[in-house]
Amino acid sequence: MNTVNTIPSLDLNDFISNNTEKKLNFVQELGKAYEEVGFLSLKNYGLTNEIEQELYKEVYHFFNLPVEIKSKYEKPELNGQRGYVSFGKEKAKGYKKSDLKEFWHFGQELEENDPLVNEYEPNVFCDELPNFNKIGRHVFNSL
Repeated sequence: MNTVNTIPSLDLNDFISNNTEKKLNFVQELGKAYEEVGFLSLKNYGLTNEIEQELYKEVYHFFNLPVEIKSKYEKPELNGQRGYVSFGKEKAKGYKKSDLKEFWHFGQELEENDPLVNEYEPNVFCDELPNFNKIGRHVFNSL
């Protein structure tokens, strides 16, 4: 079993550098991390501490809303690709038990003239927390 000491840590600056060897090593280590561990720690991914704090504050506010309010943003027809997905709705591939999580998904936004515009559902927005929408979209676009 893997422990915290074995979680791979990568630096995105290696991938975006002009150093071909660093880029190649980053890609190889990324693939290895997902194959062997399933996740990794990533440094220098483009968010400031201020943006992260604002995001955490707004996420906290959303997930502390009453279930009745959060539920109005759950769109089963979107299969979890936009908006809210309530606790226990998602299952890992090949498992019968539900994951112990709830989540929100912001997605890509395309211009009306983009040839792929009909391939993506529009984002769902939380009426009660306009800053949640603003920071969530900002972070999605940044990442």
